[in-house]
Amino acid sequence: MNDRIAQLNEKIEPYRQQIIHHPLYHRIKSIDDLKIFMQYHVYAVWDFMSLLKSLQNQLTCTTIPWYPKGDANTRFLINEIVVGEESDVDEQGNRISHFELYLSAMNQCGANTSIINALLLQLHENPDVNKALTNVQLPAAARAFVSNTFDVIATDKAHIQAAVFTFGREDLIPNMFMKLVEDIQQSFPESVSTFKYYLERHIEVDGGHHSHLALAMTAHLCGTEPSLWDEAEAAVITALEKRIQLWDGALEAMEN
Repeated sequence: MNDRIAQLNEKIEPYRQQIIHHPLYHRIKSIDDLKIFMQYHVYAVWDFMSLLKSLQNQLTCTTIPWYPKGDANTRFLINEIVVGEESDVDEQGNRISHFELYLSAMNQCGANTSIINALLLQLHENPDVNKALTNVQLPAAARAFVSNTFDVIATDKAHIQAAVFTFGREDLIPNMFMKLVEDIQQSFPESVSTFKYYLERHIEVDGGHHSHLALAMTAHLCGTEPSLWDEAEAAVITALEKRIQLWDGALEAMEN
């Protein structure tokens, strides 16, 4: 492993442990608890795609006329991740993005999708994210999480975006969460099957092959420049802090 990757992992491990062992997971005991979790987590699933597409814009040519841009190996890495995230398959083998699959899982179990749908409608009409976040009544913790993601995007620094993408995103959901979902599915087999499938795909695609691609991308973009690694580390720590706050918000909503 790259020495700087190892150092970054060591620095962020206390934050990762807070997320992996967050009391939120043990609090999820019913389908109603799961609905609340999904109503918070969906924003992380959604803004993940904006972070991914921003990286694709940074690292590949997405304008016309086309011209070679950046390193071909890095182009390959990000394009392969985009294909998997933006056009995976559902249970029936139909092409679907992971975000759309998540919405399908929310609809199946009866979770409220009205706020995330209102946010998307606002953004279709006006791409000003800050304005949309103000107009739509997101939970405060979700708004803070999304705002931080778009602050990362606004840096226009690929190495910072890649680091947050690699170390601060969906691979943080622990395997124990899958067992909780399986337990809930035993009582509600027709309500949780799509979410269980989403998690399985997530573990298979994001947790394995994509994580290795993302690590290689981050190592390449930060290179041997200490200041780039320092910027990346600071951004990752902030992103992890916002994830902890997101989980805190979901837990508080369940307890209330």
